[in-house]
Amino acid sequence: MGILNGNPKDEPLHYGEIFSVWSGSVVARGAVSCYQAFLNHAGDKDLKKILNDLIDQAKLEIKEFDKILTENGFAPAPIMPERPPVKLEDIPAGARFTDPEIAAKISADVAIGLVACSQAMGQSIRVDVGALFAKYHLTMAAFGAKILELNKEKGWLIPPPLQVKRPDSKE
Repeated sequence: MGILNGNPKDEPLHYGEIFSVWSGSVVARGAVSCYQAFLNHAGDKDLKKILNDLIDQAKLEIKEFDKILTENGFAPAPIMPERPPVKLEDIPAGARFTDPEIAAKISADVAIGLVACSQAMGQSIRVDVGALFAKYHLTMAAFGAKILELNKEKGWLIPPPLQVKRPDSKE
């Protein structure tokens, strides 16, 4: 097999893998910044716990993605500055995100993350890169389940139209 045998870390990255890893790092940086801001807006303690867990996960992803990038000669994106904590009551009501809005946004982010991880896994030929995205996919699936449970428990879930009664079929 030549260049693609042996230790995966010795194999070159192809352009799709480079872009997926670099994009993952950039998205994780944005998540840290955004979720730190959401922490300032959140009032619910369970939501804050999930936000902190998502921030920790994003920081781990940044570290792991940037390691792959630098080991392969690519510069990672610059780090965004940490957001300072703000008291919830100092944020004007019209400028404040509500807990249901935050929960809906992180639900969407996790769903998008699952798709992005699946795509990166599918295009990866380096086993270590595919495995890294598979690990994140499992983590995002677990977060999705937690957030869904939180949304249901708090009454924040807005379900799509439900088919309660089936229309009579006419033949």
